[in-house]
Amino acid sequence: MFKPHAIVAISLLLTACATTPSSPPAPLRIATWNMEHLSEDGAQGCKARTDADYALMRSYAERLNADVIAFEEVQSIKAAARVFDPAKYQLIIEHRPAGDHFACSGQEGRKLTRQAVGFAIRKGVAFDRAPDLAELAIGNPNLRSGVDITIRARGHSPLRLLAVHLKSGCFNGLKGDACETLQQQVSVLEKWIDARAAEPVRFAVLGDFNRRLARKDDVLWTDLDDSQPANADLSLAEGLATPKCDPRFKEFIDHIVLDARATRDLAGFEELTYAPTDGHPSDHCPVLVSLK
Repeated sequence: MFKPHAIVAISLLLTACATTPSSPPAPLRIATWNMEHLSEDGAQGCKARTDADYALMRSYAERLNADVIAFEEVQSIKAAARVFDPAKYQLIIEHRPAGDHFACSGQEGRKLTRQAVGFAIRKGVAFDRAPDLAELAIGNPNLRSGVDITIRARGHSPLRLLAVHLKSGCFNGLKGDACETLQQQVSVLEKWIDARAAEPVRFAVLGDFNRRLARKDDVLWTDLDDSQPANADLSLAEGLATPKCDPRFKEFIDHIVLDARATRDLAGFEELTYAPTDGHPSDHCPVLVSLK
Protein backbone atom coordinates (compact mmCIF):
# COMPACT_ATOMS: atom_id res chain seq x y z
CA MET A 1 0.00 0.00 0.00
CA PHE A 2 1.24 3.49 -0.87
CA LYS A 3 1.84 5.83 2.06
CA PRO A 4 0.04 9.22 2.00
CA HIS A 5 3.22 11.21 1.30
CA ALA A 6 4.01 8.88 -1.61
CA ILE A 7 0.53 9.40 -3.09
CA VAL A 8 0.99 13.17 -2.86
CA ALA A 9 4.38 12.93 -4.60
CA ILE A 10 2.96 10.81 -7.43
CA SER A 11 0.02 13.20 -7.83
CA LEU A 12 2.39 16.16 -8.11
CA LEU A 13 4.50 14.31 -10.66
CA LEU A 14 1.47 13.44 -12.79
CA THR A 15 0.24 17.05 -12.59
CA ALA A 16 3.64 18.32 -13.74
CA CYS A 17 3.65 15.90 -16.66
CA ALA A 18 0.14 16.92 -17.65
CA THR A 19 0.93 20.65 -17.61
CA THR A 20 4.40 20.61 -19.17
CA PRO A 21 3.99 22.28 -22.57
CA SER A 22 4.78 20.09 -25.55
CA SER A 23 7.50 21.11 -27.99
CA PRO A 24 6.30 23.33 -30.83
CA PRO A 25 6.05 21.64 -34.22
CA ALA A 26 9.06 21.90 -36.48
CA PRO A 27 8.87 24.69 -39.08
CA LEU A 28 7.30 23.81 -42.42
CA ARG A 29 9.88 23.52 -45.19
CA ILE A 30 8.47 24.71 -48.52
CA ALA A 31 10.63 24.66 -51.66
CA THR A 32 10.56 25.24 -55.40
CA TRP A 33 12.83 23.60 -57.95
CA ASN A 34 12.99 23.99 -61.73
CA MET A 35 14.30 20.56 -62.74
CA GLU A 36 15.40 21.40 -66.31
CA HIS A 37 13.61 19.15 -68.79
CA LEU A 38 13.10 16.25 -66.39
CA SER A 39 11.84 13.43 -68.59
CA GLU A 40 10.83 9.87 -67.77
CA ASP A 41 13.79 8.58 -69.78
CA GLY A 42 17.06 10.47 -70.15
CA ALA A 43 17.12 9.49 -73.82
CA GLN A 44 14.11 11.78 -74.35
CA GLY A 45 13.78 15.53 -74.27
CA CYS A 46 16.28 18.37 -74.27
CA LYS A 47 18.38 17.27 -71.26
CA ALA A 48 20.16 13.93 -71.58
CA ARG A 49 20.45 12.07 -68.27
CA THR A 50 21.83 8.72 -67.14
CA ASP A 51 20.54 6.61 -64.27
CA ALA A 52 23.37 8.06 -62.21
CA ASP A 53 22.11 11.58 -62.99
CA TYR A 54 18.63 10.73 -61.71
CA ALA A 55 20.16 9.19 -58.58
CA LEU A 56 22.18 12.37 -58.02
CA MET A 57 19.05 14.51 -58.28
CA ARG A 58 17.30 12.21 -55.81
CA SER A 59 20.19 12.72 -53.37
CA TYR A 60 19.64 16.49 -53.58
CA ALA A 61 15.90 16.01 -53.03
CA GLU A 62 16.75 14.05 -49.88
CA ARG A 63 19.15 16.77 -48.76
CA LEU A 64 16.50 19.42 -49.37
CA ASN A 65 14.33 17.62 -46.79
CA ALA A 66 11.28 19.70 -47.66
CA ASP A 67 7.70 19.02 -46.65
CA VAL A 68 6.40 20.39 -49.95
CA ILE A 69 8.29 21.03 -53.20
CA ALA A 70 6.80 22.86 -56.16
CA PHE A 71 8.52 21.55 -59.28
CA GLU A 72 8.76 22.87 -62.82
CA GLU A 73 9.81 21.45 -66.22
CA VAL A 74 8.75 17.89 -65.39
CA GLN A 75 7.28 15.59 -68.03
CA SER A 76 5.02 13.48 -65.82
CA ILE A 77 4.40 11.86 -62.44
CA LYS A 78 6.65 9.01 -63.59
CA ALA A 79 9.45 11.47 -64.26
CA ALA A 80 8.98 13.18 -60.89
CA ALA A 81 9.12 9.78 -59.17
CA ARG A 82 12.66 9.30 -60.43
CA VAL A 83 13.72 12.15 -58.12
CA PHE A 84 11.11 12.22 -55.34
CA ASP A 85 10.76 8.85 -53.63
CA PRO A 86 7.08 7.78 -54.00
CA ALA A 87 7.39 5.99 -50.66
CA LYS A 88 7.94 9.40 -49.05
CA TYR A 89 6.10 11.86 -51.31
CA GLN A 90 2.68 12.22 -52.87
CA LEU A 91 3.10 13.56 -56.42
CA ILE A 92 0.63 15.69 -58.38
CA ILE A 93 1.00 17.49 -61.69
CA GLU A 94 -0.99 19.95 -63.74
CA HIS A 95 -3.78 18.53 -65.90
CA ARG A 96 -2.76 20.45 -69.03
CA PRO A 97 -1.64 18.08 -71.80
CA ALA A 98 1.68 18.43 -73.60
CA GLY A 99 2.06 21.33 -76.00
CA ASP A 100 4.07 21.30 -79.21
CA HIS A 101 7.14 19.06 -79.39
CA PHE A 102 9.71 21.57 -80.60
CA ALA A 103 13.14 20.41 -81.73
CA CYS A 104 15.82 20.80 -79.06
CA SER A 105 18.30 23.51 -80.00
CA GLY A 106 21.61 22.04 -81.17
CA GLN A 107 20.49 18.45 -80.49
CA GLU A 108 19.57 16.73 -83.71
CA GLY A 109 16.81 14.17 -83.38
CA ARG A 110 15.74 15.21 -79.88
CA LYS A 111 12.44 16.95 -79.17
CA LEU A 112 11.02 18.84 -76.22
CA THR A 113 8.99 16.76 -73.80
CA ARG A 114 6.06 18.05 -71.76
CA GLN A 115 7.13 20.86 -69.42
CA ALA A 116 4.70 20.71 -66.53
CA VAL A 117 4.28 22.14 -63.03
CA GLY A 118 3.40 20.10 -59.96
CA PHE A 119 4.05 19.31 -56.33
CA ALA A 120 5.80 16.67 -54.26
CA ILE A 121 4.08 16.58 -50.84
CA ARG A 122 5.54 14.63 -47.97
CA LYS A 123 3.34 11.72 -46.95
CA GLY A 124 1.52 12.55 -43.74
CA VAL A 125 0.91 16.17 -44.82
CA ALA A 126 -2.79 16.45 -45.63
CA PHE A 127 -3.77 18.60 -48.59
CA ASP A 128 -6.70 19.65 -50.74
CA ARG A 129 -6.37 20.37 -54.44
CA ALA A 130 -8.29 23.18 -56.14
CA PRO A 131 -8.77 23.29 -59.91
CA ASP A 132 -5.64 24.27 -61.80
CA LEU A 133 -5.28 27.96 -62.62
CA ALA A 134 -5.60 27.23 -66.35
CA GLU A 135 -6.08 30.93 -67.13
CA LEU A 136 -2.38 31.39 -66.47
CA ALA A 137 -1.69 29.76 -69.85
CA ILE A 138 -3.75 32.56 -71.51
CA GLY A 139 -5.02 30.13 -74.14
CA ASN A 140 -1.56 29.03 -75.29
CA PRO A 141 -1.05 25.22 -75.13
CA ASN A 142 2.70 25.76 -74.71
CA LEU A 143 2.34 27.80 -71.51
CA ARG A 144 1.80 26.34 -68.07
CA SER A 145 -1.20 26.33 -65.76
CA GLY A 146 -0.81 26.98 -62.04
CA VAL A 147 -1.26 24.10 -59.59
CA ASP A 148 -3.30 25.15 -56.56
CA ILE A 149 -3.27 23.24 -53.26
CA THR A 150 -3.93 23.91 -49.57
CA ILE A 151 -1.77 21.98 -47.14
CA ARG A 152 -2.88 21.15 -43.61
CA ALA A 153 0.22 20.03 -41.76
CA ARG A 154 -0.25 18.87 -38.19
CA GLY A 155 0.41 21.67 -35.71
CA HIS A 156 0.31 24.39 -38.39
CA SER A 157 -2.32 26.71 -39.77
CA PRO A 158 -3.46 25.86 -43.30
CA LEU A 159 -1.32 27.25 -46.10
CA ARG A 160 -2.49 27.68 -49.68
CA LEU A 161 0.18 27.27 -52.36
CA LEU A 162 0.13 28.10 -56.05
CA ALA A 163 2.96 26.61 -58.14
CA VAL A 164 3.77 28.56 -61.32
CA HIS A 165 6.18 28.65 -64.23
CA LEU A 166 5.76 31.88 -66.17
CA LYS A 167 6.82 32.89 -69.67
CA SER A 168 10.57 33.16 -70.27
CA GLY A 169 12.30 36.00 -72.09
CA CYS A 170 11.21 39.04 -70.08
CA PHE A 171 13.61 39.06 -67.15
CA ASN A 172 13.44 42.84 -66.80
CA GLY A 173 11.91 45.75 -68.68
CA LEU A 174 8.73 45.50 -70.75
CA LYS A 175 9.91 45.36 -74.36
CA GLY A 176 9.09 42.49 -76.70
CA ASP A 177 6.46 39.81 -77.26
CA ALA A 178 7.59 37.78 -74.24
CA CYS A 179 6.96 40.78 -71.99
CA GLU A 180 3.48 41.23 -73.40
CA THR A 181 2.71 37.60 -72.60
CA LEU A 182 4.22 37.84 -69.13
CA GLN A 183 2.17 40.95 -68.38
CA GLN A 184 -1.00 39.03 -69.23
CA GLN A 185 0.04 36.23 -66.91
CA VAL A 186 0.82 38.67 -64.11
CA SER A 187 -2.68 40.14 -64.52
CA VAL A 188 -4.18 36.65 -64.02
CA LEU A 189 -1.89 36.05 -61.06
CA GLU A 190 -2.82 39.36 -59.45
CA LYS A 191 -6.52 38.45 -59.58
CA TRP A 192 -5.77 35.10 -57.92
CA ILE A 193 -3.69 36.83 -55.23
CA ASP A 194 -6.35 39.45 -54.51
CA ALA A 195 -9.04 36.77 -54.18
CA ARG A 196 -6.90 34.76 -51.76
CA ALA A 197 -5.94 37.85 -49.76
CA ALA A 198 -9.64 38.42 -49.02
CA GLU A 199 -9.92 34.90 -47.56
CA PRO A 200 -8.85 33.67 -44.10
CA VAL A 201 -6.07 31.26 -45.18
CA ARG A 202 -2.47 32.47 -45.58
CA PHE A 203 -0.87 31.77 -48.96
CA ALA A 204 2.28 31.74 -51.06
CA VAL A 205 2.99 31.72 -54.80
CA LEU A 206 6.15 29.88 -55.72
CA GLY A 207 8.03 28.71 -58.77
CA ASP A 208 9.97 29.98 -61.75
CA PHE A 209 8.71 33.49 -62.44
CA ASN A 210 11.37 34.09 -65.13
CA ARG A 211 11.57 37.61 -63.76
CA ARG A 212 14.00 39.50 -61.52
CA LEU A 213 11.26 40.64 -59.18
CA ALA A 214 13.66 41.91 -56.51
CA ARG A 215 15.11 44.51 -58.87
CA LYS A 216 14.37 47.99 -57.57
CA ASP A 217 11.08 49.42 -58.86
CA ASP A 218 10.31 46.37 -61.01
CA VAL A 219 7.00 47.28 -62.62
CA LEU A 220 5.56 43.76 -62.55
CA TRP A 221 6.39 43.34 -58.87
CA THR A 222 4.70 46.67 -58.23
CA ASP A 223 1.58 45.34 -59.98
CA LEU A 224 1.52 42.24 -57.80
CA ASP A 225 2.50 43.85 -54.50
CA ASP A 226 -0.19 46.51 -54.28
CA SER A 227 -1.37 45.75 -50.71
CA GLN A 228 -5.00 45.69 -51.84
CA PRO A 229 -6.54 43.93 -49.93
CA ALA A 230 -4.28 44.28 -46.90
CA ASN A 231 -3.08 40.67 -46.98
CA ALA A 232 -1.84 41.28 -50.52
CA ASP A 233 1.07 43.16 -48.97
CA LEU A 234 3.55 40.65 -50.37
CA SER A 235 7.18 39.86 -49.74
CA LEU A 236 9.92 37.98 -51.56
CA ALA A 237 11.23 35.31 -49.22
CA GLU A 238 14.82 35.78 -50.38
CA GLY A 239 14.90 39.32 -49.03
CA LEU A 240 18.32 40.77 -49.87
CA ALA A 241 19.91 37.38 -50.59
CA THR A 242 21.42 36.79 -54.03
CA PRO A 243 21.78 33.44 -55.82
CA LYS A 244 24.93 31.32 -55.61
CA CYS A 245 23.80 28.64 -58.06
CA ASP A 246 25.58 30.02 -61.12
CA PRO A 247 28.10 32.89 -60.94
CA ARG A 248 26.71 34.30 -64.20
CA PHE A 249 23.41 35.21 -62.52
CA LYS A 250 23.23 37.75 -59.71
CA GLU A 251 19.45 37.90 -59.16
CA PHE A 252 16.84 35.26 -58.47
CA ILE A 253 14.13 34.39 -60.99
CA ASP A 254 12.85 31.50 -58.85
CA HIS A 255 10.83 33.04 -56.06
CA ILE A 256 8.68 32.18 -53.08
CA VAL A 257 6.21 35.06 -52.71
CA LEU A 258 4.52 35.26 -49.31
CA ASP A 259 1.35 37.07 -48.33
CA ALA A 260 1.34 39.32 -45.25
CA ARG A 261 0.33 36.50 -42.90
CA ALA A 262 2.86 33.97 -44.20
CA THR A 263 5.54 36.68 -44.05
CA ARG A 264 4.99 36.96 -40.31
CA ASP A 265 5.67 33.21 -40.05
CA LEU A 266 8.90 33.30 -42.07
CA ALA A 267 11.70 31.63 -40.12
CA GLY A 268 14.37 31.35 -42.82
CA PHE A 269 15.31 31.20 -46.50
CA GLU A 270 17.84 28.85 -48.11
CA GLU A 271 19.27 28.06 -51.53
CA LEU A 272 20.55 24.51 -51.95
CA THR A 273 23.54 24.73 -54.29
CA TYR A 274 25.30 21.87 -56.05
CA ALA A 275 28.74 20.59 -55.13
CA PRO A 276 31.37 21.53 -57.77
CA THR A 277 32.08 17.84 -58.37
CA ASP A 278 28.40 17.27 -59.23
CA GLY A 279 28.24 19.82 -62.01
CA HIS A 280 24.70 21.13 -62.50
CA PRO A 281 22.04 18.40 -62.24
CA SER A 282 19.64 21.19 -63.22
CA ASP A 283 20.26 24.71 -64.48
CA HIS A 284 18.31 25.96 -61.45
CA CYS A 285 19.04 25.29 -57.78
CA PRO A 286 16.19 24.68 -55.34
CA VAL A 287 15.19 27.49 -52.99
CA LEU A 288 13.37 26.92 -49.72
CA VAL A 289 11.60 28.73 -46.88
CA SER A 290 10.91 27.64 -43.33
CA LEU A 291 7.58 28.80 -41.89
CA LYS A 292 6.63 28.75 -38.22
